[in-house]
Amino acid sequence: MAEKQPAMSPSDLPVEEVLARATGPRRAEAEELLALLGEISDERPVVWAGRILGFGEYEYRYESGRGGRSPRLAFAPGPREHTVYLPEDFAERWPEVLAKLGKHRATKTCLYLPRLTGVDREALRTLLERSLAETATAPPGSDKRGRAN
Repeated sequence: MAEKQPAMSPSDLPVEEVLARATGPRRAEAEELLALLGEISDERPVVWAGRILGFGEYEYRYESGRGGRSPRLAFAPGPREHTVYLPEDFAERWPEVLAKLGKHRATKTCLYLPRLTGVDREALRTLLERSLAETATAPPGSDKRGRAN
């Protein structure tokens, strides 16, 4: 029997299928995010977990030994908000950037943007560039923040 793929893995699904989940003004915003993440990463988008548009990839490992692969930059367009995936505890580590961002909500690894209207694009670019820098320098066997275990 074939080994089951982890939930967070790249797929052959078309990017257009994921973009279509954002409608109306959010569709244009999703396309803007797609272009921005592609420009910053210099990578082509790939659909991860059936709903996330990821750019590049890296491997991580927790102290427990559990690990996996993850996109270096990623976002998921949605009908109500866009979810941008960032390194663990980004909000605590980069509060000065979030203060300039505009309307958003943050959790441990997700930045939720209800709309891009009013979002400071330079602050968003800074968050994405910092995120990419952390994952780009992550050595094998590091945690999801790029830190050695």
